[in-house]
Amino acid sequence: MKTGDWARDPDGLYTHSLGGVITVARLGELGVPSRTCYRRCLPGRPWRRLLPGVVLLSAGEPTYRQMIDAALLYAGQDAVVTGAAACRRRGLTAVPSGPARVHLLVPHEQKTLSSGFVIIERTTRMPRPRFEEGVPVAPFARAVLDLCRRLGSPRAVSALLTEAVQSGRLSPAKLLEELDAGSNRGTAVPRAALQHIIAGARSVAEIDAMRVWRLSGLPEPIWNHELRDESGEYIATPDGYFKEVGLAWEIDSYDFHFTKEDYARTLDRNARYAAAGIAVLQTLPSRLRSEPEAVAEELRVSYDARR
Repeated sequence: MKTGDWARDPDGLYTHSLGGVITVARLGELGVPSRTCYRRCLPGRPWRRLLPGVVLLSAGEPTYRQMIDAALLYAGQDAVVTGAAACRRRGLTAVPSGPARVHLLVPHEQKTLSSGFVIIERTTRMPRPRFEEGVPVAPFARAVLDLCRRLGSPRAVSALLTEAVQSGRLSPAKLLEELDAGSNRGTAVPRAALQHIIAGARSVAEIDAMRVWRLSGLPEPIWNHELRDESGEYIATPDGYFKEVGLAWEIDSYDFHFTKEDYARTLDRNARYAAAGIAVLQTLPSRLRSEPEAVAEELRVSYDARR
């Protein structure tokens, strides 16, 4: 566009943008002086400044995709999306809510700094990205662990890793391999959570159950082991099973008894336990965290009674 043409056809600028996101440098090439760009981003004016040197060609709130595009324009062509933004793109629901941020990996020698909603992480291990709808995204294992390292809650880390594994798209071995390949910074919590998952935990509640079991001092149960009677008929798959005394430990949430059908299934399961001569201890997931010592004592008492 020739100098001044953009003023007569402002909508023409949009065709040179990424969904309305464009750099000031590119606008300069199109004939828009930088001082004009920033003046049009002042309160009450038609544009919005998103990041240093990056503007939105409207005054409204940017969409998350526009934030990602703005972050990539700001960080440069070698940047790769990782962390929460990448995990959301892969469909994970355990990504903690909070202020929208875009976590990018850039080559270690690059001097770009974090700004606004963009987290810039310089790394000597730049991954080969996979392009999804034009967005360069880090490999799934890398993205998940990059997010884990920035989460403050062990429970949030456990929930994210459990969903990533249970979705069938990541194996604990792949995640451990990625942990071993990178820096040790911030890896203790995800490494511990992965060890629980490898031991058989299928949910955050079961990871909490493993912690409570350790408090009990009892022999380790078999986790998530399918039980069948002598004729091969299915009994149940308890969260933990103390085979030597015939005690099943079930972590039963209210959520699983919300309907009459769910409640009936639990009664049928307990009846199968009784018919097979197996005792069952039922524990609410919330008590694993609010009353761990009390639950550990109940576990010991139930175990001793069976013994």
